[in-house]
Amino acid sequence: MLIDWFTVAAQTINFLILVWLLKRFLYAPVLAAIEARETKIAAELKDAAAKKAEAQLERDDFRSKVETLERQRVELLRKATDEANAERQRLLDAARKDSDALRAKLNDAVKSERLELNREIVTRTQQEVFALARKTLADLAGTTLEDRIADVFIRRLHDMREKCNAQPETLPRPTSALVRSAFELSPPARTAIENAVRAWLGADTRLSFETVPELISGIELTAGGRKIAWSISDFLATLAESATALLETEAAATPSAVTKVPHAA
Repeated sequence: MLIDWFTVAAQTINFLILVWLLKRFLYAPVLAAIEARETKIAAELKDAAAKKAEAQLERDDFRSKVETLERQRVELLRKATDEANAERQRLLDAARKDSDALRAKLNDAVKSERLELNREIVTRTQQEVFALARKTLADLAGTTLEDRIADVFIRRLHDMREKCNAQPETLPRPTSALVRSAFELSPPARTAIENAVRAWLGADTRLSFETVPELISGIELTAGGRKIAWSISDFLATLAESATALLETEAAATPSAVTKVPHAA
């Protein structure tokens, strides 16, 4: 049997052409379609996994938010309770403070009235004593109480001058002085005081006078930061102390008008 090599060659070429055509136009699109399908399926699976993970995250976030809200609810409830208790305590403290302030104010009012009564008693006593002393001096000595006070003050200035002369001071003498009196000095009394002051401090001392009723029938000299004074009120100090003691004894024996307000529970 003879082999037709031309036919064999032709069939081989035809087969190779057929294989190339099948690979080019059939296998390649099929493989590409299969690969695209696999890629699409993988992407869908990946997307599904991502959505599942996202859903899990949302579920966990929701659970976390629910737990946070519950904690906030408990915290708000506790905070509201604490604030209510604090406000209650503040109101109680404010009421107690107002009660204490009112009681202190009433006590101060009582003390103020007592001191005012004491001052009124002392003032009236002083006025009566001054009036009696003025009348007594006028009847017995033919002079006024003010002139007698000026005489006593001048004697004190003389005593002070002698004391300073016996113990000389190194400080310079003042160039000005102020004389304050509770009453208007008569011209003779003013002249006598001017002479006594200048005899002590120097003839060129500038001297001024001032009337101050608060001195209570007294006279005082201020010069160089020093003060020399004489007042009848010094002799009434014992009387004032006795009046104060009497008032305190009477107040202690009298029930207090201020009732203590009980603290709120």
